[in-house]
This record gives sequence, structure tokens and C-alpha cells, in this order.
Amino acid sequence: MPDPVKNPGIGQPGAAQRQLLDLLAEGAPLEHFTQPAEAAKKANAPESELAAITEATRVALRIRDTLSQHRRREAELAALFDTAGDLAALRDLDAVLRAITRRAKLLLGTDVTYLSLNDEEAGDTYMRVTDGCVSAAFQQVRLGMGEGLGGLVAESARPYTTGDYRDDPRFKHTNTIDSAVTEEGLCAILGVPLRLGTRVIGVLYAADRSARTFSPDEVALLSSLADHAAIAIDSARLMDETRTALVDLNQASQTIEAHSDAMRRAEEAHDRLTDLVLRGGDITDVATAIGTILNGRTLIHDADGGELARVGADAQPPPAQAVTASRTGGRAVPVDGTWVCAVLAGHELLGSIALTGRPDLGEADRRLFERASVVTALLLLLRRSVAETEDRIRGELLGDLLSRAADLGTLTARARRLKVNLNDPHTVFVLHARSATRQRLLAAATRGAQTRQGLAGLHHEEVVLVCPSGTPSSCASEIADELSHAVASPVTVGAAGPATGPEHFADAYLEARRCLAALRALGHDGTGAALADLGFVGVLLGDQTDLHGYVRHTLGPILEYDAKRGTNLRHTLQTYFAAGMNQTRTREALHVHVNTVVQRLDRIGQLLGRDWQRPDRALELQLALRIAQVSSVRSTQAASTVSASEV
Repeated sequence: MPDPVKNPGIGQPGAAQRQLLDLLAEGAPLEHFTQPAEAAKKANAPESELAAITEATRVALRIRDTLSQHRRREAELAALFDTAGDLAALRDLDAVLRAITRRAKLLLGTDVTYLSLNDEEAGDTYMRVTDGCVSAAFQQVRLGMGEGLGGLVAESARPYTTGDYRDDPRFKHTNTIDSAVTEEGLCAILGVPLRLGTRVIGVLYAADRSARTFSPDEVALLSSLADHAAIAIDSARLMDETRTALVDLNQASQTIEAHSDAMRRAEEAHDRLTDLVLRGGDITDVATAIGTILNGRTLIHDADGGELARVGADAQPPPAQAVTASRTGGRAVPVDGTWVCAVLAGHELLGSIALTGRPDLGEADRRLFERASVVTALLLLLRRSVAETEDRIRGELLGDLLSRAADLGTLTARARRLKVNLNDPHTVFVLHARSATRQRLLAAATRGAQTRQGLAGLHHEEVVLVCPSGTPSSCASEIADELSHAVASPVTVGAAGPATGPEHFADAYLEARRCLAALRALGHDGTGAALADLGFVGVLLGDQTDLHGYVRHTLGPILEYDAKRGTNLRHTLQTYFAAGMNQTRTREALHVHVNTVVQRLDRIGQLLGRDWQRPDRALELQLALRIAQVSSVRSTQAASTVSASEV
């Protein structure tokens, strides 16, 4: 080191600045930087030169501090890199944890370092490893989340530091923690979280037994070490788990291979089923695919037990107990050689799938079957969404049609978009179920409307069904049987029609309502009929009284028989009723043998049915005979009037 006193140019500012630069380059101690100014004073340098040398010294010291910080940071980074390398080379978890605490102690130069890990089951953090600790109680302490400095770090995932822990009011003090800290003699503590992503797995600490302040650089340094340590801990844990899982290499290999095959099959099956749904496949296509994938036969039912699809299996209702068990447990369940899986959307039951022919369904295929139920649920939800939209549109059209609430041309166009031709003959049915809910009856009627290309909905709180049909009577009876089976309750159906053209549907609806009311009043629940089927009751309730139609409906077989054979069974029947249904008096009135009367009555029974003498049926026949007689008289009078006018 040059001696400033002996240097002949030391009193000059340029020489002093050069000496300060040499000191910076040599990394000289702090006290050497005051020597140029002292030498200038001894040389009695002018005040201006002394001021310049003093300013140069101040700048040199500032540069020296900056260089020192860079060197220290470089040393810390080198230590971190060395630490990362050391931690990466370690495979044993205990060795990793000991290396972390030892390196933290060396980097920060503290008396004690220690590390705690979070216990997710217990909900606290516990001391795992220490370096420099002497207290057994401190090495075994557990901190609840939010308790003490460490508990607060573990809970908040933020670093905390204190110069004197025992007198710091920011932390939640407990007797257990405070006594352990006191026994260890700790004063200043720094804690930083060990984080994996957003999850805190523990806390790394550095502590001194005397008061001190941890600088931000020290906090950042320990945090960086903690980040490396968290990764190393996670790697060590994974390595331990891998070693444990591979104790029996052959068995593990077979398990992985089987699992891989099962996953591949499951993914292929899921992709196949999902693609099938997205391409517009129906429920039968899905049932077929499930049966093909699982090598079995399938049945799919809706939530009410109605069959939606069946491929290769015999028709059978879903086992209610098995569906309930699958819905509760979330797994497919076996019952009598059949596997049953509930089809769910959240907690809502949409239906069930039954797989037969595979009593030995393995775990992989069982999960595949369960995955198929998820795809089936997706299809049913899509179908329901589409159906609800279409049902709403059809219901709105039905309401406007029955109440004449829109222009006829508009109604026709709206119906055409739904592939319904209102100019074709349609029958209107009004439905009533004795015990089933209205919504359940509406759902069944909607399914019937979809099958028959018709409309269904609620109108004035009544379930109404409109279908293409020119035979109200037979169709009403068929629909009553079908819906009674669907809702498991007698369904009564009043029918009217056929209505051809949108202007006639409202009148047909009103007639169907009257027919339904008559059926229920007469005690004919669970049947379907039109007013024409109700005899004289229908004649009385009808808007347009069709007396000739009533006569033909009631006496048709008799009238046809007389017309073809030239007989007069109608007169015999009329005389029989007039004689109080007494064969002897009938014989006398007709002037024939009693056997002839018996033969004619037998023929009448063959034509009208064996119950023709039942009181209600006899009443219908007598009323029809009387109407026919009056009609004949009126026809004769009209013919006479025409003849007289011609004369």
C-alpha cells in the first residue's frame, strides 16, 4: 500500500482521487479510505483541495458499499445455487430437512435454525428438524394455525420477523409456545413459509438468542432458500412414495399395465359414447354402444321406470332397491346377476342402466359402466332440454289453438313448422287421472303426442292432447289404456272430433270437456269415449244433435239386417218393448207363433249383443226406436206435402 505521506503528489486532488481508485480496486479496508484526506491535511493543502478530496472520499465509500452489497449478493446466490444442487442430490427426506436447516444457519449466521411441517389432518404445524437447539421441549412443540409466529406464517403464507418474540404483541402467545421459546432462550426470530404453488407445507425459521433486526435482504435470502427447500421436500416425498410403491417391481408393473389398459379402454369408451351423443345419436344408439363395449345386454329406463331403450335383453322393470342403492352410493351395484347403475345429474335421478350377461364384471369394467352412465345422463339432459323447449312451443300453439287467440293463418304456419298439418282430421282429448299428479300425466301425454305427431299441454289447468285421428271413440279408449299404464293410475279420456281446420279445434275442445265430465259423472273412470259412445247422454250434451247418427249407432245392426233380408226385426223389437218385454203378449200383438218370437229375439241378441236387455241398454234401444219412429212419420208427412203441392 503506498504511503500518502511519502508520496510527493499526495496533496494534489488528482493524486488523491487516483489513490482512492486504487483502494477500491484492491478492496482495501474501510479505514484506509481516510488516509488521502489526512495526508492532505498534514501537507497543509488549500481548503478547496481538501474539500475536493473529502467529496472524492465520500463517493469512493459509497461505491465501496455498493460493491460490497453486490459481492455479498453474489455470495448469497452462489450459496443458494450450491444449496439447490445439494438438495437436488439428496433423496432421503430426513437428510433433505437436515441440509436445509444447516445451510440456513450458515447463510444467515444465526444461533438456531429449525423447520416445521403442516399436519393437514390435525390442522396445526409441528417441529420436524432443528439445528443448534438444546431444549427437548422446544424440539417437540406443536403450533396451532395462527398461534405464535410460526402458526401465523403457516396460516397467512407470509414471512414474519420479530426482534424480541416474548414482548411482541402481534402474535398469539400460548403457555406451551412461550415456555418452549423461553427454555430455548430465543429472542429474535424470522419465519418464512415453505410453499408449493399456493399451498403452504411448513415454515423455515432462523433465530438468535439475543435481540437483533433481520434485514429485508435476510428475509429474501431465507425465503429463496425456503422455495428451494419446498421443492426438495416435495421431491423427497415423491421419491419415498415411489420407492414404497415399487417394493414389488413385478407386481407394480402388472398393476400399472392393467391400469393403463383400463384407462385406455375407459377413454376410448368415453370418447366413443361422447362422440355418439354429439353426433345426434339417440338413447338406443347409446344402449347398443354400452352393450358392445362391455360385452353384455342393456336396458335403459327413465326416472319413472319407463323403458327408453333395450338391446338384446328381455323387457323388465328396473329393480327399485338396486337403483336406490346405486344412487346413494354413487356406484354400480349387482343384483341377481344384473348390474344396475343410477343415471344422475347432481342429486337428480334421471333414470337407470341395467347390464345383463356380465355377472363377473371386474373393477375396470365396473368403472367403465359407471362412466357410461355419465354420458347417458348427458344425453338425457340434452334430450330433456330440447324436449322442454319443443313442449313449451307446442303447448303455446295448443293454447292459442283451443282459445282462438291467434289468426288462423298464423296458427297454420306455426303448426307447419312443428310438422303438424291442422287441415288433416284431428281429435281433441281432455284427460283426467284419479290419483296421479297433473305433471306426471302431462309428461305421459307429451310422450304420447311425440309418438303420434300431435300436441299436448295444459289448457285451463286441464291436460289436453291433440292427435291426428278420424276415429275419436277407438282412439280415446286406446289412449286411456296407454296413459293408465304409464302413470299407474286410471286415466279418463273425453274425446271430440274429428276437427279439420284450425277454426274447429276450440269447439272440439269444449265438447271433449263435456264428454269427460259425463264419463266421470257416470262412474266410467279409467275409460275413454266420445259423446257418440254415451248414447242419449251424448245426444243431450252434444253441440250439434245428430239423431240419425244416434239411431244408426244404436240400431245399426238391426237396420242393416232388415234392409238386406227384407225382414222387420225393428218392428218385432219395438213391439217387444211395448209389451213390457213379455214374449206371450208380443206373440199376441204380432199374431205369430211364440217360437217365431223366440227365434226373432235370439237373432236380435246375436246382432246387438247378449246384454241388449240390460236396463240401461234397453233404455238406449227404446229411445232410438222412438226417434226412428218419429223420423219416419216426419218423412212421410214431408213426402205427402210435396205430392199435394205438385197436384
